[in-house]
Amino acid sequence: MIDALFPLARPLLHGLDAETAHDLTIRGLSLLPPRRPPADDAALAVELFGRRFPNPVGLAAGFDKGARVADALLGLGFGFVEVGGVVPRPQPGNPRPRVFRLSRDRAVINRFGLNSEGLDVVADRLKARAGRDGIVGVNIGANKESGDRLADYVACTARLAPHVAFITVNVSSPNTPGLRDLQGEAFLDDLLARVVAARDASGSSAAVLLKIAPDLALEGLDAMTATALRRGIQGLVVSNTTIARPATLTESVLAKETGGLSGRPLFGPATRLLAQTYLRVGDRIPLIGVGGIDSAEAAWTKIRAGARLVQLYSALVYEGPGLVGTIKRGLSQRLRAEGLTRLAPVVGRDAAELARTA
Repeated sequence: MIDALFPLARPLLHGLDAETAHDLTIRGLSLLPPRRPPADDAALAVELFGRRFPNPVGLAAGFDKGARVADALLGLGFGFVEVGGVVPRPQPGNPRPRVFRLSRDRAVINRFGLNSEGLDVVADRLKARAGRDGIVGVNIGANKESGDRLADYVACTARLAPHVAFITVNVSSPNTPGLRDLQGEAFLDDLLARVVAARDASGSSAAVLLKIAPDLALEGLDAMTATALRRGIQGLVVSNTTIARPATLTESVLAKETGGLSGRPLFGPATRLLAQTYLRVGDRIPLIGVGGIDSAEAAWTKIRAGARLVQLYSALVYEGPGLVGTIKRGLSQRLRAEGLTRLAPVVGRDAAELARTA
């Protein structure tokens, strides 16, 4: 029903400013009755972080910042959902307008600035999910005006780890001044050590993941992957939005807006970085591929580049929720065509090539 209605609703939603349309979408999802998604092809299941993901297609952070509709999103067929970003104290984020559709480029620019209802609200909502099916993780950050950003990550970890399957440490948002400075080796080493310690002290088995920026230079990637390996985190999310503006963008006026660019133009650079990351870590740290996924072919390429799981968000703005099923069916068809019964043999098999050409 939802898939069928989206083509009718899209002109109405796109007639509104992007943030209003998003808010209405969240409200609509919150009104849906609970439902279980149809069973997935067993060949798509992924064993990771001590859990069985029914399929590798997840929803990236940023869509459900307040953890308001995680179960409704799982009901759309996602294999997992990442809520947030969450920061300790409520903050409004940057002034509106702060999100823009670049329709001809199938892209989005946002400068939300980690707007969040705060840790208390999100923790209560995630706690209320106890006992429900479905894999939910949370993306955490730091308050813009924080005097101790490392302490912000620790506070979020301590409160949220008992209620989620994984915690994604976000040091790569381009919309909080100074946040990407935490990607520096010394800061990152201290940050990850404190987050892992806070997770352990909470008694949680939640995996700790690190989300990195697509604009990272290769020498920075070398340092970051070495730190991640040393600190024993469970995964890397590659990648966040980019501050770059490719010359190929058609929407030249909107392209001048500040913020992070996501969607189709991000696919190439994010996939190259994913492949470069895989070449550095191999199977020692699982990778989640994000950035520009809008088809089964794009998801398959991310897996070939090294991703065990994939996430999407911006493509939903243009393709609607039916995209999730389309991608899963396409992945199943790819596996059958190659005579495979699982995705593992595909992971990273073309990383060397895609590190140069994606």
